Amino acid sequence: MNLPIYSALLGTFLIVLQVGLMLSVGLHRSKGQFIGNGDDRDLERKVRRHGNLAENSGLFLAVIALLEIMVGQTTYVFALCVLFAVARVLHALGFSSLAGSHGEDLSGGRKVFAGMRAMGAMGTLLTAVGLTYGILSNLPAAA
Repeated sequence: MNLPIYSALLGTFLIVLQVGLMLSVGLHRSKGQFIGNGDDRDLERKVRRHGNLAENSGLFLAVIALLEIMVGQTTYVFALCVLFAVARVLHALGFSSLAGSHGEDLSGGRKVFAGMRAMGAMGTLLTAVGLTYGILSNLPAAA
């Protein structure tokens, strides 16, 4: 049986990223907004950034681990792990400003935040396609 070593490392990275995003929300909430976002757009942005990682990371990590158990520590699995990690970081960075999260003030260098968000979403989509291909192409023949 192949142990999902790359997946374990990816999971460790995602935990660190998730905790960082969680702390960002918690520190913002310490200003007095304990439930909801109270029309605080910065808090909304931080909550969405944290929640997006939470809703994507579990499923992707589980399927990457299943693929790694099926095929071992291949370059393909490693590349998918790196792609997903980079995509999630880019997405979180894109949400680091209102330009990336709400499309506000896209003047000058602020467009980069919207671009990072888009690249993060595209990287996540490419990871999904790569995982789908990897799983389906490595299924054993029917008995």
